[in-house]
Amino acid sequence: MTLREGDIFLTMMKNKLSKIINLCYKSSKSSSASKNAPQKTVAFAGNPNVGKSSIFNRLTGLKQHTGNWPGKTVANARGEFYYKNKKFTLVDLPGTYSLLASSVEEGIARDFICFGNSDVVVIIVDSTCLERNLNLVLQIKEVAANTVICVNILDEAKRKGIHIDLDELAAQIDAPVVGTSASTGEGIKKLIEKIHDVSFDAQKYNKIKINYPDYIEDAIKRLKPLVEQSAKGKIDPRWLSLKLLDLESDKSLHHSLNTYLGFDILTNKNIANELHKIKNHLMSLGINEENLKDKVVSSIIKKAETIYNKCVKLDKEDYNSRDRKLDQILTSKLTGIPIMIALLFFIFWLTMVGANYPSELIANGLFYIQDQLTILFNNAGAPSWLHGILVLGIYRTAAWVVSVMLPPMAIFFPLFTILEDLGYLPRVAFNLDNYFRKANAHGKQALTMCMGFGCNACGVIGCRIIDSPRERLIATITNNFVPCNGRFPTLIAIITMFFSGLVAKEYTPLFSTILLTMTILIGIFATFLVSKILSKTILKGIHSSFTLELPPYRKPQIGKVIVRSIFDRTLFVLGRAVLVSAPAGFMIWLISNLKIGDLSILHYCTNFLDPFARLFGLDGVILMAFILGFPANEIVLPIIIMSYLCTGNLTDISSLDGLKVLLISHGWTYTTAICTMLFSLMHFPCGTTLLTIKKETNSAKWTFISFLIPTITGFVVCFALNLIINIVLFLR
Repeated sequence: MTLREGDIFLTMMKNKLSKIINLCYKSSKSSSASKNAPQKTVAFAGNPNVGKSSIFNRLTGLKQHTGNWPGKTVANARGEFYYKNKKFTLVDLPGTYSLLASSVEEGIARDFICFGNSDVVVIIVDSTCLERNLNLVLQIKEVAANTVICVNILDEAKRKGIHIDLDELAAQIDAPVVGTSASTGEGIKKLIEKIHDVSFDAQKYNKIKINYPDYIEDAIKRLKPLVEQSAKGKIDPRWLSLKLLDLESDKSLHHSLNTYLGFDILTNKNIANELHKIKNHLMSLGINEENLKDKVVSSIIKKAETIYNKCVKLDKEDYNSRDRKLDQILTSKLTGIPIMIALLFFIFWLTMVGANYPSELIANGLFYIQDQLTILFNNAGAPSWLHGILVLGIYRTAAWVVSVMLPPMAIFFPLFTILEDLGYLPRVAFNLDNYFRKANAHGKQALTMCMGFGCNACGVIGCRIIDSPRERLIATITNNFVPCNGRFPTLIAIITMFFSGLVAKEYTPLFSTILLTMTILIGIFATFLVSKILSKTILKGIHSSFTLELPPYRKPQIGKVIVRSIFDRTLFVLGRAVLVSAPAGFMIWLISNLKIGDLSILHYCTNFLDPFARLFGLDGVILMAFILGFPANEIVLPIIIMSYLCTGNLTDISSLDGLKVLLISHGWTYTTAICTMLFSLMHFPCGTTLLTIKKETNSAKWTFISFLIPTITGFVVCFALNLIINIVLFLR
């Protein structure tokens, strides 16, 4: 997941990590390698969730983010390594179940494998479900001779009592087979050697031939000479002859084939005439295009079963019984949703309880530095406006963001990543799929919604895994209804100040977490409701089905989880937030200190907005704080404090009790608190998220709609709630 505002920061981190990892593998990069070294292109293919990106990272050191759910890789990631003074460029393709592409990801993978002219295709398979993975292996081997089969997750297979005869598998497929465990690095060196040998023709391998029914074989035999003459060796004639039988119905492949060949092969009169005769003959046998596909797939599956039975022995047939038993609980209609809510509650509780002390510690340290900077500026005789802009504006805002964001992220992201590694997130998508289907949205939106808890911009990027453009837009527009890490401090502070006192002190953390979880559930409900409205209005359409693989449960790698969470998520998101919030600090200081008469520009703005804001249970200061917090949601609460105190600088209150007194003295009630929480939950996305939406949709129109819809929703909800409360109070 990448966000371009942080390109400089991210590139530096990747380069450092790449150097460290490459030093750990002598085979990865030779010091004598030069720019003129022989180069080979290696395609990485495989089903979703087989550890493809993990193997990719082992070889290249790019530290591409990996996740234990299908569809994680949604674009081609590239990296390189050196071996024996030769350069290898690796292309990590999106996970695909088949070359019979039915989604955007599968189309990308198919086109690169069939038309990308790679020197080697490395096919990663999961050793715990080899039979299913062999379907893709056989399809690729039909069109590509130079392949290396990487049987990954051997440690998991061994634990489950699955024994794979790698030599027999190699003989059956006619390709080198290497067993690996990406988590430990086992087999990586041998994999590199095989990639090198196949790339430079140390050993010749053949394409595999699958025996189809006689009428299909006869059709291939009749088309093959004509295809050879027309395609002129650009693509395997047997494979293309097979595809021609239903090419007219496969528009995606037809378009890709035309682009690759430079002409439409169906316009060849000889091929078109022969194809017409073949189809008439097949129709006379009762074989239409749908039957034909079924027969092709059945032949591949039968071949995969034969190979599997020859190569695999099981200690016990029910080796997956534990996973099935867990799924009966975690994906049950009765218990699936409650368990999901309970896990959400636990993560929030741990985040709230664990973040308080570190946040205070970091704040004290950063604001101590601020005091020292102030002394430095004073001793240097710097003008007060320069000190105000640089220290009280830019630095203080950035320091606030860091102290508020870093501790919760350092707790939340590792916990979230552990759920990924465990394989639980696909179960979340499974549990919520029915609700998204009722909203005419896509089940994968559950995954992008989960990503939004950390950062809405990351959630927007994650929407790439949704194939349908309509459903991808729905997921993009509604992603902001789940609060990101920057909105949690405001929600937590208000809950703690105004509602936690309703219970005994020892139950305060528990009660606060319950209220926070209920608030999140309101956001999730809003996601379903707005998705439904969009699908019935500006984004009309029927929901598309999708194949969701429930991966095996795996023991999370705690060390890697922590490292990945810190570098891939926490520091990256934090770096981006600082880059965005620093200019905001300058602007806030400016309008707070520039005065017209005796009042600052900020004061005039809040007075102007006040009558409008009170219609929604807010006031001018609160609404202005959200507007000024557009670059980063983390600074909304300190802007409110600063405006009430008229300090001209972002201000902290030493305790929440003191902050509550300040807010109540400026007219806050329980209605104000609830409306502020709801508006924080449902308002316009931050600047970073909107920039990401613009880049992902390449449309100013949809970016504006993504801004407008959550904002209107927030105003409508707050107006309705404020109106209801006022009517109730009036009637009493």
